[in-house]
Amino acid sequence: MALPKPHRLRKRQDFNAIYKSGLRRSTAHLTLRALRRTDLNPVVTSDQAIDLDGYSLTQGYPTQLGISVSQKVSKRAVVRNLIKRRLRVAFFSLLPQMSSGWQVVIVVKPGAAECDYGQFLQELKQLLIKAEVMNGS
Repeated sequence: MALPKPHRLRKRQDFNAIYKSGLRRSTAHLTLRALRRTDLNPVVTSDQAIDLDGYSLTQGYPTQLGISVSQKVSKRAVVRNLIKRRLRVAFFSLLPQMSSGWQVVIVVKPGAAECDYGQFLQELKQLLIKAEVMNGS
């Protein structure tokens, strides 16, 4: 299952902004960097139908995810891609519980190649709660 396009973080400038001024939280195998998107906070009345990048401004921006897995984690692309797929599925399952408007980058630490989906899900949930992207319930 792929992450829907609105929830993908793809531009280099977005990654750089998150690394520069975002908050950072860590667990044993993952590091989370998060930044609240505040570039546009317009006052929208109910009769206006403003649409930016395909989203209604009354609903806010979607939470976006970027994943960074370096070759220090594994030299094999197959392993790095498996880790990315597991993290995307874990993020997708937690997406309904998250508040909107966040940009999140997950950096995978060396040693994470041995982790399974359940461990990634647990660590990702813990990181999102620590960063207040998701409430603790």
